[in-house]
Amino acid sequence: AGVAVNPHTPISLLQDIIGDIDLVNLMSVSPGFGVQKFIPHTLVKIRPLRSMIDEKGLNVEIEIDGGVTEDNAAEIVAAGATVLVAGSSVFKAKDPIKAIADLKAK
Repeated sequence: AGVAVNPHTPISLLQDIIGDIDLVNLMSVSPGFGVQKFIPHTLVKIRPLRSMIDEKGLNVEIEIDGGVTEDNAAEIVAAGATVLVAGSSVFKAKDPIKAIADLKAK
């Protein structure tokens, strides 16, 4: 089971349910609109979430959804994310296959 977390929802609210889920989708843009810029504060939320998961020895994916680009993918993964959702940066690219390869290379 998974849970989606809006950009302004505190990560601490997941403390009681983290052992019952296997995916946290952290929205890194305001939901409902495409082609938005990544909210940098998301990086601040990934790190404590990763710590919460690791301290409990859990296997929970951290998925970042929104504004993911080749320019910020490495920083997002370094913060502790395990899944990146890169809709616009892939589907609006001239060469979507190259865009995917470039993201994976990060």
